[in-house]
Amino acid sequence: MTTSTGKTNLLGLTQPEMEKFFDSIGEKRFRAGQVMKWIHHFGVDDFDAMTNVGKALREKLKAVAEIRGPEVVSEDISSDGTRKWVVRVASGSCVETVYIPQGKRGTLCVSSQAGCALDCSFCSTGKQGFNSNLTAAEVIGQVWIANKSFGSVPATIDRAITNVVMMGMGEPLLNFDNVVAAMHLMMDDLGYGISKRRVTLSTSGVVPMIEELAKHIDVSLALSLHAPNDALRNELVPLNKKYPLKVLLAACMNYMAQLGEKRVLTIEYTLLKDVNDKLEHAVEMAELLKNVPCKINLIPFNPFPHSGYERPSNNAIRRFQDHLHHAGYNVTVRTTRGEDIDAACGQLVGQVMDRTRRSERYIAVRQLNADGDGQESAARN
Repeated sequence: MTTSTGKTNLLGLTQPEMEKFFDSIGEKRFRAGQVMKWIHHFGVDDFDAMTNVGKALREKLKAVAEIRGPEVVSEDISSDGTRKWVVRVASGSCVETVYIPQGKRGTLCVSSQAGCALDCSFCSTGKQGFNSNLTAAEVIGQVWIANKSFGSVPATIDRAITNVVMMGMGEPLLNFDNVVAAMHLMMDDLGYGISKRRVTLSTSGVVPMIEELAKHIDVSLALSLHAPNDALRNELVPLNKKYPLKVLLAACMNYMAQLGEKRVLTIEYTLLKDVNDKLEHAVEMAELLKNVPCKINLIPFNPFPHSGYERPSNNAIRRFQDHLHHAGYNVTVRTTRGEDIDAACGQLVGQVMDRTRRSERYIAVRQLNADGDGQESAARN
């Protein structure tokens, strides 16, 4: 990708793209591997630091290329060890990246869009509206930044980041090409060497792109389900009106089948008090998924201002989990992490220069509701 400087940003180039770049400047293809190692294994963004690259080539690279990641605006560390980076992308908007440590596992939650083109009712990211897709360099740049913060090391050595999930801001399948390129870099030994089983793409259900995904890559797949029937899911995840559950689950199962391995679909289900957390919903969900090889991740809602939703009680969460467990499902309840730095699931907002005016409308509704509450309170008094 050519940046505003007129130079090619090497950060987001996959191995075939990097080889093509070196072809284009009259250099041998093996240089691609050398430079990729410097960028992704050691976090280098200065060509002069590449000691096994000759001076003449370093000067040529400085003239036609650069290594530019997103600008780090802030980094916060939670009391539980969770880290959150706010980074500014080329559009001027800011997105958020979250690192979650748990035992020997370190999971990095990566954003794919500035804002989100979808409008799931319980997600604070969606209320910010949408600005732009991130480039491949801006997607992989989040991994690059986090990796450098822990001290970049070769892929053969244990590192802090063991897993990457495309579960940050945005719908990854609506930024297909850039996300797929970045995930290839995550798994490439010249990139970050992460196992395909440890790179997960989470989708709200863009069916045509789920069907396309297996043609390009074989990462793990997670489905943001959130409701066990079409009527309720239409309210919570408006995309369901276009791709209802029967069509969506068929596409997910087809994707998993094409992997040719014993892989299972991850089902993500945000529990909302008195909305989708009742025993009847658990019963319906068990029936819906009876033929779907899957594991279920229950996510208690993480509140944000004026969302209109609440976190269920622990008893309600346990009752929901127990029913699914007794129905034969592998069910976990996600522990809320990073809440004190607004890094919990569903809380990522960034600073989105909204092109859709959705955030403007959301703020107006919030104000109307606040005014109404104030008038009711005055009347009672």
